[in-house]
Amino acid sequence: MLLFTMCAGMFLVQLDVTVVNVALPAIGTDLHAGLAAQQWVVDGYAIVLAALLLTGGALGDVFGHRRVVLAGFTLFGAASAACGLAGSAPWLVAARAGQGLGAALLLPGTLAVITNAYLGHAERARALGIWAGVSALALSAGPVLGGAVVSAAGWRPVFWLNVPVVLAAALATRRLVPRGERGPGRRVDVAGVATAVPALAAGVYAVIAGSVVAGVAAVVVLAAFLAVERRSADPMLPLDVARGTLGANFVSVAMNFVGIGSILMLTLYLQGVRHASPLTAGLEVLPLFGPLSLLAPVAGRLTGRSGPRPLMVAGLALGALGMLNLVLLKENSGYADLLPTLLGLGTGMGLLTTAVVTAAVSGIPAARAGVASGVNNTARQAGGALGVAVFGALVGEPARPGEFLAGLHVAGVVAAALWLVAIGVTVTAVRTREPRALTP
Repeated sequence: MLLFTMCAGMFLVQLDVTVVNVALPAIGTDLHAGLAAQQWVVDGYAIVLAALLLTGGALGDVFGHRRVVLAGFTLFGAASAACGLAGSAPWLVAARAGQGLGAALLLPGTLAVITNAYLGHAERARALGIWAGVSALALSAGPVLGGAVVSAAGWRPVFWLNVPVVLAAALATRRLVPRGERGPGRRVDVAGVATAVPALAAGVYAVIAGSVVAGVAAVVVLAAFLAVERRSADPMLPLDVARGTLGANFVSVAMNFVGIGSILMLTLYLQGVRHASPLTAGLEVLPLFGPLSLLAPVAGRLTGRSGPRPLMVAGLALGALGMLNLVLLKENSGYADLLPTLLGLGTGMGLLTTAVVTAAVSGIPAARAGVASGVNNTARQAGGALGVAVFGALVGEPARPGEFLAGLHVAGVVAAALWLVAIGVTVTAVRTREPRALTP
């Protein structure tokens, strides 16, 4: 029951990465929100989650993971209700940021609770495998569940459905999870948080709004963040770990930049250009998410045998070919013309995800594997936030199909080029190492 409860937290975190995408056209119509505002509905969540993931883990170490998980459920539930009540786009974006804060506490907190609850190696591996499987299931279920709910009852119930699940999970957490001890010797990197969030937010704003001033501000604040982390006694982003995993984390950023950015872009294409209903659009993107879920356990076994590099190269190559297929799409193209993109990207992500996470923690001392994993999670979430901003800016409003398709063609080339660069980084900077046991 404890495992089920922690998986519920992870399910909600990952579900809200994708579930809102199919609701964006309905949100835009109801709240009179243009494309930029719709991008912020996605990125308001992703930016806060990316910027505070490492802090969420540190808070658990300082105050106890049970407390932090309960706080995460409370914040996520309250923010979900605020999303459901939103009367304007700025209100909804702010509430989505609140969801991101709750998610930043839940993701590392639920993992830590499971790690502490299952002490045997085999038992822990099985529990973590279930936890990871639920994550993949949530990503797959998001577009279909969101499409079904929006088609039947509108976009607001997409958020209201979180509230009873969160309430039940919080009550179960109070009953099942031991209180635990406060961890000695850890501190929250307040200065790191104060610079990380505005750096990422300013970068995303610069892309969405086309603001040079915001771009310069993002660079300045990012430099301040790196300076703070270099001097901090207990940094949220240990720079030695970041340097040691630079190649793998570059590929992680590229992976989610294309993957998460494409979800927004393809959803707009299916509903705005091809005029599919939310439910139909959710079902039509299943060829992207299905391989991602099905290949994850297979990729894990193959990575254990041959190391991460072969699967990373194969996944990036398949995904690049799939994204290049976007260049062939026309206004009268059918769904079959889009399938190579969905299958290529989904299969590529399915092969890539487990391998790139393995590469990010390989070669790092076992005692710091958890930190390396947190840095990798942060890199992936930041890449997704930037991908939504860039691809949304490239395609523009689907109400102008000709311009949208021209942007879609450019996005396909940009995505393929980025993943080809990532292949080069993988070959030169990610070494194939013998698998070894890591302490979570």
